[in-house]
Amino acid sequence: MISVLSIVEDTMVDGPGFRTSVYCAGCRHQCPGCHNPQSWDFSGGQPMTTDEMMRVIEADPFAQGVTFSGGDPMYQPEGFAELARAIRQRTPQKDIWCYTGFLFEQLLNNPRQRALLELIDVLVDGPFLRDQRDETLCFRGSRNQRIVDVQASLTNGHVITLNYTSDISSSYPPKR
Repeated sequence: MISVLSIVEDTMVDGPGFRTSVYCAGCRHQCPGCHNPQSWDFSGGQPMTTDEMMRVIEADPFAQGVTFSGGDPMYQPEGFAELARAIRQRTPQKDIWCYTGFLFEQLLNNPRQRALLELIDVLVDGPFLRDQRDETLCFRGSRNQRIVDVQASLTNGHVITLNYTSDISSSYPPKR
C-alpha cells in the first residue's frame, strides 16, 4: 500500500518522454519554496494497492516510464519497492525514475530505502534549495540536485550523473 495523492498520466515534466507519475503523500524535508507543499502531510493521500496503481500504469502503453514523486517516496520505501517490482515484471520496457530530498549516499545506508533504490533506474536526489533555483534545468528545480544513473552508480561504487539539457530531443537518450 502507498498513500497516493494522485497519479498523472502522460506527463512530460518528471523525466523524458511520456510518463505516468505517482505522487505520494508525506515529506519531512519541507523545503522552503517547494512546488508541492500539499504533499507534505502523511495523512493527505488515499491508500492504493500495487494492483490498483498497475492498472493505471498498464493502461497507457505509450508511456516510456513511471516516475515516483511526492511528497517523498523514500518515506514509503516498502510500498514503492513492491510497485517497482510489479513494473519490472509486468511492464519491463518502462524505466523508473524517483525524486527524493535525500542524497543517494544517504539512501545506501538505510536498508529499507536501499532496497527501493536498487529497483529504480534514475534518482533525482537532494532537497530543493530556493537560493539555487534554476528554471533552465531539466527535470530538477535547483542546481544542487543531481540526476543519478542508479544502476551504474551501484555497479561502480560512486555517483554517476546523467546530463539532460532543456532540448530533450537532443539529450535523449541521456548523455553520461
